Amino acid sequence: MSLTSVSSIALSGMGSAVQRLNGTSANMARMAAQPDIDTEDLARNAVEQRVALYEFKANMQTFKTGQEMLGTLLDIRG
Repeated sequence: MSLTSVSSIALSGMGSAVQRLNGTSANMARMAAQPDIDTEDLARNAVEQRVALYEFKANMQTFKTGQEMLGTLLDIRG
């Protein structure tokens, strides 16, 4: 696996996390507009938002590590 594919995979994962966050945000906004809020659904979406945050952070760290490795490789060859 090349370093560019590591970055590509990490960017894809960050995009997935953003989509998950957008989906749960839309769900919560719809729930807020309803008179009877199902607290279980609200809690589930809040947890999903935290998962999306951790997913984004993990993929960001993977991306940063890949970039650092690429920089080190270029330093060694340069």
